[in-house]
Amino acid sequence: MHSGSLRCGDAGATLRLMPGNTRVPRPTAQRLSLYLRELERLEAIEQLTVSSRQLGESVGAADAQVRKDLGIIGHSGIPGIGYRVGALAEAIREVIGVHKRWRAALVGAGNIGRALAAYRSFHQQGFEIVAVFDASAAVVGRTVAQLRVRPMSDLAATVAREDIGIGIIAVPPECAQEVADDLIEAGVRGILNFAPRLLSVGDRVSMVNVDFRSALEHLVHDVSQRDMAAIEEAESKPVAQRRRRRGAA
Repeated sequence: MHSGSLRCGDAGATLRLMPGNTRVPRPTAQRLSLYLRELERLEAIEQLTVSSRQLGESVGAADAQVRKDLGIIGHSGIPGIGYRVGALAEAIREVIGVHKRWRAALVGAGNIGRALAAYRSFHQQGFEIVAVFDASAAVVGRTVAQLRVRPMSDLAATVAREDIGIGIIAVPPECAQEVADDLIEAGVRGILNFAPRLLSVGDRVSMVNVDFRSALEHLVHDVSQRDMAAIEEAESKPVAQRRRRRGAA
């Protein structure tokens, strides 16, 4: 199986249970992830505290939104000081679920699959791809990012033996649903889908879709709209100038 393009995530869901059975809306969880990146940057330069304004500026959110988001996870900050960087980072990691390591299986050893397997930041952020699978006999047995590509027939046994909780799909769209079904049957609890098609998983697992093509199309649309606005503005200037000259005469 070879890798395909990607599709965007679902916007309206909730992420996970918080202490006290408070659910974190997905948009909030997405912002928390961005806050965490900024907090980790601050940890690296040994900055001890941070304000809601600084966090907001790092992700393009208003101060009030930051305070609301952090209030959901039980952090209100210290007046005149702000938030303790280390404590807040650890709290967000626990909410998101990256305070522990997640073991993942990657299905699809094509271009995208190989790039994902070699992506070092996964390991640094608590995700570890421990097995790579492919249906192609020409690919099975090869080495990808120091992992031997396994046949799909090994999937269930490997998921159980390696305590794998996450499945990553990087296969062509026509193969993706079958792979998702195989991963669910094998016992994974979450799927990251890079195949450019909508998969049916019901409520059996959590799933996030990533679509490179859709993202690029949105970007191109926005750029085109800006270009059209610039052209219209440029074309309207001579007309306005002629009108002003006629009025002056």
